[in-house]
Amino acid sequence: MVNPWIEIPLDDYENHMRLGSVMQLQTMNQMMKSQLEDYPVSSAMILGVAGGNGLEHVQKSKYAKVYGVDINPDYLQESVLRYPDLTGVLECLCIDLTKHMERLPETELLIANLLIEYIGYNNFQKVVQRTNPKYVSCAIQYNIDVEWVSDSPYIHVFDGLESVHQQIDASFVENLMKNIGYHPIKVLRYPLPNGKELIQMDYEKEGIQALE
Repeated sequence: MVNPWIEIPLDDYENHMRLGSVMQLQTMNQMMKSQLEDYPVSSAMILGVAGGNGLEHVQKSKYAKVYGVDINPDYLQESVLRYPDLTGVLECLCIDLTKHMERLPETELLIANLLIEYIGYNNFQKVVQRTNPKYVSCAIQYNIDVEWVSDSPYIHVFDGLESVHQQIDASFVENLMKNIGYHPIKVLRYPLPNGKELIQMDYEKEGIQALE
């Protein structure tokens, strides 16, 4: 079965996400700014990078390498076109994280926003172990008595995602991270206008000196 993300046009995805009633594109851009700035690292990997929302916050003076990972090759091509100034820093990898995580390189910082929902707990845990980051920053969507896809003119573009989506529990994520040697260092909540919120959870590998 073809992963439904391969068939969703980037314009439809981004136009849905930036609607005033959704506001997820803007919120995740703000989130990624702090994710990229907060930790003393020189490499990062962004899982589910899509069209590169937030890549404008990559500081070339800080980062030697940023990996953008996605299952959709058209999304990755657009990321490269949008950020020519990151040539030599940005490396895009077209990988199905449910099947080919052995192709992932190691990185110091792993960012996974609205990604665990589509690959599942076990695969996410394996991705973390494979990439062996010092810091992990992930965000999940919390739905408060509302549908997980917000109503919009683009809603039916996402119908196929029902086959791969699952609701994620923050406590489950914390437990799986603890089981592989990561302890929580930060939790942030971003309220959305449609009765949802994004929960950002950051983790640090045990043995790494805590940030002041």
